[in-house]
Amino acid sequence: MNDEQLLRYSRHILLPQIGIEGQEKLLASRALIIGAGGLGSPAALYLASAGVGSITICDGDNVDLTNLQRQIIHRTDALGRRKVESARATLAAINPAVEVLAVPERVDGERLAALAATADVVVDGSDNFATRHAVNRACVRHGKPLVSGAGVRFDGQVAVFDLRRPESPCYHCLFPEDGENEDMRCAIMGVFAPLVGIIGSLQAAEALKLLTGAGETLTGRLLLLDALSMQIRTVTLKKDPQCAVCAGSR
Repeated sequence: MNDEQLLRYSRHILLPQIGIEGQEKLLASRALIIGAGGLGSPAALYLASAGVGSITICDGDNVDLTNLQRQIIHRTDALGRRKVESARATLAAINPAVEVLAVPERVDGERLAALAATADVVVDGSDNFATRHAVNRACVRHGKPLVSGAGVRFDGQVAVFDLRRPESPCYHCLFPEDGENEDMRCAIMGVFAPLVGIIGSLQAAEALKLLTGAGETLTGRLLLLDALSMQIRTVTLKKDPQCAVCAGSR
């Protein structure tokens, strides 16, 4: 690291759990963020400010006025622009040394798998089960750690599926694709603005811990937040030995 980097990241370097070695790991890391909305916004902001060297952001939508209530990476002057371009501009203003790849599409299939294959961590901030399952399959296929988040109304959740660890469940173990899961989107149900900020920030924290090796991650646990009563609880998760996605993957 040069003198400017040592100063910029000095508060991380002061932490013995991170230090210079951990910060150098962040600088050399590649993160893939799915979604530049309520969850992807704070996650991207913190990953960039923390010095993650390369960040790929995927989203096929444009910035809409209704987004600005909670999607803090976008500004009023970005209305009508591609979300990924708006996000890239904001991240460049925060930390111009970070390489940001903007992918203006809803990635799936081999395209998604190829992006996951080159990432060190995947942060899923999507808002529908189809995309979450597609991201999970790509992470299982390439053995990549996945930080999954969701938030609607006043309720949020975060989990880490570290597919490098044989005992770790995957997203499909928790929410089977053929189960009775119903998408609850913000456009229909509403969402408390700070909720997605909290959840997205937790996702960033888990991603940074995965990249640096600091502390204990949420692997094997589901964190549930009720922001209306401000209560947090965690639920232990177990790998499904019959899971159609991850059984026998490791």
